[in-house]
Amino acid sequence: MKFIVLSDSHGDTTTVEEIISLPADAVFHCGDSELPADHPLLANLHIVRGNCDLDTHLPAIFSVQAGDEKVMVVHGHEHGVKNSLLALSYAAAEQQATITLFGHSHLYGAEMIDGILFVNPGSTTQPRGLREATYAVIETNNEEYLVSFYNMQHKLVEQTIC
Repeated sequence: MKFIVLSDSHGDTTTVEEIISLPADAVFHCGDSELPADHPLLANLHIVRGNCDLDTHLPAIFSVQAGDEKVMVVHGHEHGVKNSLLALSYAAAEQQATITLFGHSHLYGAEMIDGILFVNPGSTTQPRGLREATYAVIETNNEEYLVSFYNMQHKLVEQTIC
């Protein structure tokens, strides 16, 4: 399976359109798109509401079965992800997620916690921590996860095997 994950695009429709056109089994947006739920670009996305999203029709959290993976998506502001992943890890365990996707901090990263893959794709428009604007690609073969972070020129920035 191949998943594309983006977050914190903050109204930038050009970048969202470009990223969602890439080949993948599923595409996820971890919130702060600042687009209304009925925007055409969001039609084929699994998307949640972030703290900068005004449209309450976007869900705050959801889980979806994608192949053998149960993917949980949140923005992260309601789980305190800027301080710790503890609350998010509890929520992921409750949902029986195998992959948990989140944003909010604008910092990309991936790690395994208690057998669950946690991925923050970073921000496509407003990176922090002297990092580049990024999105993530997750590839799984049921034995391990390959998480690749790409910049907006689609050049590999970092890769992690979990």
